[in-house]
Amino acid sequence: MAQRYDGPPGDRPDDDRDAPGADSSADPGTGAGTGTRAGTKPRPGSRNGPRTGFAAEARNAVSVRAALLVLGVLALQIAFITSYVGAFHDPTPHRIPLAVTSVSPQAVDQSLYRLNRLPGEPLDPRAAADEATARRQIMNREVDGALVIDPRAGADRLLVAGGSGSSLAQALTAVVTEAEAAEGRRVRVVDVVPEAPGDARGLSSFYLVVGWCVGGYLCAAILAISAGARPANGSRALIRLGVLLLYSIAAGLLGTVVAGPVLDALPGSVWALWGLGTLLVFAVGALTLALQGLAGIVGIGLAILVVVVAGNPSAGGAYPYPLLPPFWREIGPALPPGAGTWTARSIAYFRGNAAAGPMWVLAAWAVGGAAVTMALALLRGRGRSGART
Repeated sequence: MAQRYDGPPGDRPDDDRDAPGADSSADPGTGAGTGTRAGTKPRPGSRNGPRTGFAAEARNAVSVRAALLVLGVLALQIAFITSYVGAFHDPTPHRIPLAVTSVSPQAVDQSLYRLNRLPGEPLDPRAAADEATARRQIMNREVDGALVIDPRAGADRLLVAGGSGSSLAQALTAVVTEAEAAEGRRVRVVDVVPEAPGDARGLSSFYLVVGWCVGGYLCAAILAISAGARPANGSRALIRLGVLLLYSIAAGLLGTVVAGPVLDALPGSVWALWGLGTLLVFAVGALTLALQGLAGIVGIGLAILVVVVAGNPSAGGAYPYPLLPPFWREIGPALPPGAGTWTARSIAYFRGNAAAGPMWVLAAWAVGGAAVTMALALLRGRGRSGART
């Protein structure tokens, strides 16, 4: 039995150091020499345990791969801001196609001379035989408006197409009104293709296309990362493309029904819009699968870069092509959002005129994306077979 000590605390003998199993020279395998019980491990960060510095904690919290992905997200964010602000901060009319007609050929020639020499080239005027021809050119989307000159009156008529986008019609009206006022003439504006009552500022087609594009790359991203970052073989890639096609059919139909019969925002053929939606969703999804097959998870970011960062501002939605800066005006028709927006407006307001070219663009993205996805999967599968042999 241990003896009880009643003396001053400072004179207390160090019984612990004399206790059995507490000797610093004890067997290191028992842990007795560390001042802990035998068989126990020191607590991390304790006085006798291993110390972890901030740098080590940072490496554990954020891996090098995660840090690179964060930097990629930052670059994507800056590109997003640059693209949208760059495209929309200063809309300026540039060579808006305009038909000019009159019963007087001399009046047409004089008007073409003046309009061609406006500062900044806001218009691209060309002569039309008569008003019926000018209206037909508007419906065929060959021009965005027509100036009908009446030499016997003090006012002319400007025909515009609100269905092409109200911002474009307003810009055309402002330019022509100012040019006519300089000659002492007035302009009466007539909207020959007005936007639907439920299509405020003609933006419903653009928003419908944006929704279809978002669904396309999100569906493809989920399919791509659900069983690894890359397609393992041709069968898996083919199944993913098949599922994407089924999703595209459903998304195209539901988007059309919501924008058309449910909300009454877009007129036009339901069947045609459904076909457009199916092709657009599949094209964006196939592009995403192809880029993901090339670059892994980074490919999903590349798809967002192409479709959202570059494609949406250049789609001609908020501001049609003649109002965009040169870079966005040039790339817009070649990207899925631009081809989709142009086609949706053609279906809704122009009886599908001038939609063949953009539909071929979407078909090229769809076929190209699917082909690259399958080719990468087959090549990877052959590489693995060769490695096993």
